[in-house]
Parts: sequence; structure tokens; C-alpha cells
Amino acid sequence: MTHIPVLYEEVIGCLKPHPSGKYVDGTVGSGGHAAGILQASDPDGMLLGLDIDYCAVKTAAATLKMFGERVILKKSSYVEMDKCVSDLGWHKVDGIVLDLGLSSQQLEKAKRGFSFNLEGPLDMRFDSTEELSADDIVNSWPQHKIARILYELGEETQGNKIARALVSERPINNTLQLAQIVADCKRHSKAGRHVATKTFQALRIAVNKEIDNIVNVLPKALEILAPGGRIAIIAFHSLEDRLVKRFLRRESRDCVCPVEQITCVCNHHATITRVNRRPISPTYREITENRRSRSARLRVAEKI
Repeated sequence: MTHIPVLYEEVIGCLKPHPSGKYVDGTVGSGGHAAGILQASDPDGMLLGLDIDYCAVKTAAATLKMFGERVILKKSSYVEMDKCVSDLGWHKVDGIVLDLGLSSQQLEKAKRGFSFNLEGPLDMRFDSTEELSADDIVNSWPQHKIARILYELGEETQGNKIARALVSERPINNTLQLAQIVADCKRHSKAGRHVATKTFQALRIAVNKEIDNIVNVLPKALEILAPGGRIAIIAFHSLEDRLVKRFLRRESRDCVCPVEQITCVCNHHATITRVNRRPISPTYREITENRRSRSARLRVAEKI
């Protein structure tokens, strides 16, 4: 199956890649967005592609082989992008893209444990060398901790009920068993969405420390972005999108003092301008062709 990157035309159009530019794809995945950036920055634009998932780096290497030395790929978390850029001798970059979603490649491999439709182990690790897996959480964590992550990371309002069922059904051996337990607790969900979606989302985010990573990478990304450079961030659920929105809104203001503060004392200065105040969503056509894109939201900012 050919991987179609989400909001491809919108990302390339907003980043405006140009010859001689330097770019970072912090979640290179299968290399779709990276290929578009390299094509648009022909003949001498360069791109650093990062991914914590070794399989993704391997796939991207095959996809981007035609670009030769213009692309550098590295198995690394996007949280380390500032160090990776420095190691290359790049002082600043002209564009950064972060696609915070789960790739089709990861979802379609049962052994990765991300899918509630395929039987696989309770893994869900982007980086297979990390110790914590979904199995540890589901089969070892106390009920109150499971309930908390379901509510906080999955925005699952029935988290207490689901957590109680998970603990009572231990040991849980695979993804289909997990999905069935959730389905028995929660028989209704938003139209077109599997009832276990939020539970699997919460577990994946907890396993991979995704919220902490987003919080840590945003200031680093702005630091390495050159004046006039742009950052494009795609989020797939409201928790991530709120973090991105709040950060970009704060960094676009000259004052971040509380509203009740009469005189500014923060000494904060805007570092970016928001290219789009409202997130860019997929078109009806894209959603029809790729249902996984339906919840994607793109936010873009330009460094001052």
C-alpha cells in the first residue's frame, strides 16, 4: 500500500521550501512529507529526517534514496532535534515539520500492538528498545493509575469503569482481548469511531511519553528556526492540538502577563507570527481517500 502523508499539499504549501534551504522532518515516518520538501527545494535543499522508530527510518531511506546526499536520516527522537542539527554543523534551519500521528505502517503491523482490529501483543512502543510497554500498564499498574491516564490522555469519560474491568480481567494477553473488554464496558462511541479508540490512544501516549515530548520539543524547534523560517505541526487529537495552540499563541504575543496585571512585567517578546489562527483541516476529498486523516489539524507559524 502506498503511504499518503496527511495534509501533504497544505504542509508543503505552508512551509514554502526553497533551494539552498535546510529542513527538519522530526517524524519522518515513511518519508512522504520529506520527499515533498526535497522536491520543492531542488536542486540543493537539504533535509534532516528523524524518527524514533527504526522501521520508519529504514522505510524512509528507501523512499528518499533518489535524493542522495541531500537527505540525512537518523534514528532519534524529535526532542533531540536541536542536538542533531548542531551535530551537522547547521546553525539554523528554514523549516520544520512534525506529524504527531500514528503512521499507517505502524498501525497495519499487528506485532506492533497499535491496532484494535488486529491481534497482536500489547506493545505500542515507537522505539522497541524502551522498557515500558502497554502490557506493563494493562497488566501491572494499579487501577487508579490506569483510570487517570485513560481520562487525562485519552479523554475517556468512562475511564474508571474501563480500568476496573481491565484489572478484573487480568491477565490480558493481546490487543483483541483488550479491545473486547473495552467494548463490553462501552457499547457506544462517536459515529465512525471504534469504542476502544480512546483507550488505545491513552495507552500509546503513556507508553511513548508523547505529551512530555511535545512540551519539550516546541521551544527547541523555535530556537533552531531561522528568521522567516516556518514550523508546521499536525496533531490528531484535541489534547495534542491544545498544547500546540497554546504554545504558538503565547509565543506570538509581546506580553503574556495575566489579564488582571495592569502593567506588563513579563518582558516577553513575540518570537513568531501565526500563519493560521484556525487549524487547517483535511478536505472532504482527502478524508474520503484516507479516513485516518479526518481528525488531523495543521498549525503553522513563522519565526520573526
